[in-house]
Amino acid sequence: MKTLGIVGGGQLGRMMAEAAQKIGVETVVLDPTPGCPASAFARQVVGDFKDYETVKAFAKEADVLTFEIESANAEALSELSESGYPVHPSPHTLSIIRDKLAQKKFLTENGIAVAPFLEVNSKEDAEQAGQVLGYPFVLKARSGGYDGKGNSTVHSSEDIATAFEKLGGGHLYAEKFVPFEKELAVVAVRSEEGEIRTYPTVETVHENHICVLVRMPALVPEPARQKAEAIAEKVLGALHGVGVISIEMFLSGGEILVNEIAPRVHNSGHITQDACATSQFENHVRAVMGMSLGDVAMTVRAGVMANILGTRNGESVGVQVEGISGVALHLYEKKDVRVGRKMGHINAVADTQEEAEKNALLLLSRVII
Repeated sequence: MKTLGIVGGGQLGRMMAEAAQKIGVETVVLDPTPGCPASAFARQVVGDFKDYETVKAFAKEADVLTFEIESANAEALSELSESGYPVHPSPHTLSIIRDKLAQKKFLTENGIAVAPFLEVNSKEDAEQAGQVLGYPFVLKARSGGYDGKGNSTVHSSEDIATAFEKLGGGHLYAEKFVPFEKELAVVAVRSEEGEIRTYPTVETVHENHICVLVRMPALVPEPARQKAEAIAEKVLGALHGVGVISIEMFLSGGEILVNEIAPRVHNSGHITQDACATSQFENHVRAVMGMSLGDVAMTVRAGVMANILGTRNGESVGVQVEGISGVALHLYEKKDVRVGRKMGHINAVADTQEEAEKNALLLLSRVII
């Protein structure tokens, strides 16, 4: 069996390596933090995944490379791929998706609906965006933003200077504010042979731009669910990548608009660990290693994922609590807690979403990190 190299050793790399271990695939991870979360299930090479030479050298440790983080050195991954080294998803996919303005343009060119947007490189551009898109609009960094970082809602022209300061200046884009009914997501996976499978559409719930809950399946009209999953298939077909990709969407006035794409396993798919026949992590490993894809169907009626977020800054105490029937606690074993940092998650399955959510939130109230 070939060895899978994972660029990045955070919680996504950890869960990927754990899934790989269960199906007999050896993994090695590249991460700058000694004893990173993924090192519990994979051999670790300590090094900077943003560094060109380090990533090129890391390729010698494995037969196939994948990544859990978009800030991995794309130039090194591209050169490896062009030389015939298997890198999945393709660095071309990463280059499109990591620049969110390029991502929006790509989606538009492929007939996939997104909110109206404009490139912004100056405060004058932002003023123009306000005139064209109307207020409020969202000013976003083109790269590096996650969990609410890299976004600023502009309610009037008076907010522009503050938003620019928050986002660090130019290289931004503006997007029309979408008054959505629900935020949805579809995790999909594409095999080397081009087979695409989509997990059931989920509803994501955010507070302060950070996902706090995921409900599977999303309680939306059947036509909306079918359209969301069809859009996910269309996105994967256009990207030609291998592996898991998550597509975040807005349900607005009966229409589905794509918000963002993540070229990797994603927080919106963590519930698949306990609610589906094959988790997103196992299916990603299967896809990039050239194996057949696993079943993506739900094995329960309802599932809810609750993120465990840091509420203080300091050292993690890592205390686990007594469980509840039908509820699984997934801790990432991070050494340091920060406010808003994802420290783990809880998956609850039940006959109804109400019961699953109640149990997930009950365990969440008992967790000490």
